[in-house]
Amino acid sequence: MSHEKLRQSVREVCARFGEEYWRELDERRGYPEEFVRAMTESGLLAALIPEEYGGLGMTLTEASVILEEVNRSGGNAQPAHAQMYVMGTLLRHGSEEQKREYLPKIASGEIRLQAFGVTEPGAGTDTTSIETFARKEGDRYVINGRKIYISRVQHSDMMVLLARTTPREAVRKKSEGLSVFLVDLREAVGNGLTVKPRRVMLNNETNELIFEDLEVSAQNLIGEEGKGFRYILDGMNAERILIAAECIGNGRWFVEKATGRAKERVVFGRPIGENQGVQFPIAKAHISVEAADLMRFRAAELFDRGESCGAEANMSLLLAADAAWEAANVALQTFGGYGFDTEYHVERKFRETRLFQVAPISTNLILSYVAEHVLGLPRSF
Repeated sequence: MSHEKLRQSVREVCARFGEEYWRELDERRGYPEEFVRAMTESGLLAALIPEEYGGLGMTLTEASVILEEVNRSGGNAQPAHAQMYVMGTLLRHGSEEQKREYLPKIASGEIRLQAFGVTEPGAGTDTTSIETFARKEGDRYVINGRKIYISRVQHSDMMVLLARTTPREAVRKKSEGLSVFLVDLREAVGNGLTVKPRRVMLNNETNELIFEDLEVSAQNLIGEEGKGFRYILDGMNAERILIAAECIGNGRWFVEKATGRAKERVVFGRPIGENQGVQFPIAKAHISVEAADLMRFRAAELFDRGESCGAEANMSLLLAADAAWEAANVALQTFGGYGFDTEYHVERKFRETRLFQVAPISTNLILSYVAEHVLGLPRSF
């Protein structure tokens, strides 16, 4: 399960974009345009697109290895990872015409599909409570509403958007009446779509979106009207597994940094790594990362076989997010005051890995899911 040849291919691309590249981007809040272009040209961002549409036709397991190695190199896969899982909605539920129109262009880099419009200010993780509404008018839909924390909009040509097409009070189940659309951002921005950047604590370009009578062709509806919630859920297991892999990459980076620092940093005439108070936290962090890695591969294996993997995907994300955060704290403690210095990169990766306790889903909600759906406990919300 090492996938060493694939790992080496990713490392070769990442070697061109060292830690200084990512630090400089972080300082100016820049987008890694050169890195995304290199990953696209290598074919790695098209890992999950079938060969018939110009992609590599890889498994989710292999795709997860790609993202893990990006983060393990000291980079940040977030500006690129969405292109892997967002296009899954189109791949699994789009019409053949839509797939032939867009997937080859995504694979080649002619267009980018990296924006995913779901979260709203008043709904958060309660996706069925979204209020953005798409009203059918002849051969088009007219969309009104707001979205929040929608990333990479300025660097994406297309966006997958979830909106209500039937009012919540008019459906039998709250998960019904939601639909998915493919929005051409090149046409939408300034013509019914306003993008307002939001500054957050890490270099992850994100935005508030305001829809005011945005018109979208009915041909851009993905799948059946009203079935969109199921389509979005269908891609969430893949997203959780892929992001778990990013956490594992971060965790390994932190452990390697802490280990190296503990060996070379001399205080009171001896390397600090000789002290069990320094050794034990690093060893424990390493064990946690390795354990999370096993659950990541278990979840990916089930996904690739087409078997139910909701519990495993969620557990893999929680274990990996916790392991990465544990390793981040260990690395910062090992570096001491130097860990807060941008020269050593730890504080940047520290901020980046903290996100995964909250997004794409709060680890508390994962615990609620496992309690209810795995252990059979009463629903807590």
